[in-house]
Amino acid sequence: MGRITAIVNQKGGVGKTTTTLSLGAYVAEEGFRVLILDIDSQGNATSGLGVDRRQLTHCIYDVLTGLLPIQEVILSTAMPNLEVVPSTLNLAGLEVELAREERGGEERREYRLRRAVESIIPNYDLILIDSPPSLGLLTINALTAADGVLIPVQSEYYALEGLSQLLHTISLVQRHLNPRLQIDGAAITMHDARTNLSRQVAAEVRKFFGPKAFQTMIPRSVRLGEAPSYGETINRYAGSSPGAQAYRALAKEMIQRVGLAQQEKRK
Repeated sequence: MGRITAIVNQKGGVGKTTTTLSLGAYVAEEGFRVLILDIDSQGNATSGLGVDRRQLTHCIYDVLTGLLPIQEVILSTAMPNLEVVPSTLNLAGLEVELAREERGGEERREYRLRRAVESIIPNYDLILIDSPPSLGLLTINALTAADGVLIPVQSEYYALEGLSQLLHTISLVQRHLNPRLQIDGAAITMHDARTNLSRQVAAEVRKFFGPKAFQTMIPRSVRLGEAPSYGETINRYAGSSPGAQAYRALAKEMIQRVGLAQQEKRK
């Protein structure tokens, strides 16, 4: 059975999409079948994989509103073993639509994504969900669908701000919606080892998360910022760059931590 990991942090600009794309690319490079679910209306994970959003006729919105099964919107990418369910601006209004729904019943709004992906989980080793920068209903859907959550934490002054709220939300989802959900780990991003502040923040993050903090820290990198503008993942765009090497190491940690190394790869 494939594993689902949601990449979540309600703060914007912490590296959620970069982490989703880079982890997906390197896990796929190891021979595992990976699907990226883009549920952010900005669609950065979609365009970062070389998909022209202007040419799309269908996206995750059509799946979550019940218009299409998810199999009909999955797209291949330039990388073997890596596929994507794209997002477009159509998704922007879905939170409002979901908020209007009545609670309870078979069509509980928090389970839309989980129901949508159930039929394809056996087809993949890892499904990564790129979540929007909020704790709204789309993020709740991601947490309800996921087996684990990975939290990118930017190595800057306000890094820990809002993390208590995020962990409280995860706890509520565990108690009321998804008891199997666990924290896969916290990844320190945009780290600058030359500054005292960055080192202090990294130490605080490790203290806060304990063994859940990944050992690998992602450095600030121009190449990581450039790659999506060319529609390429970092391993294809600048595989020898420090940012690329860091994400390769993080992917290997992730593979070990969530048990992918112990399972047979899907063909």
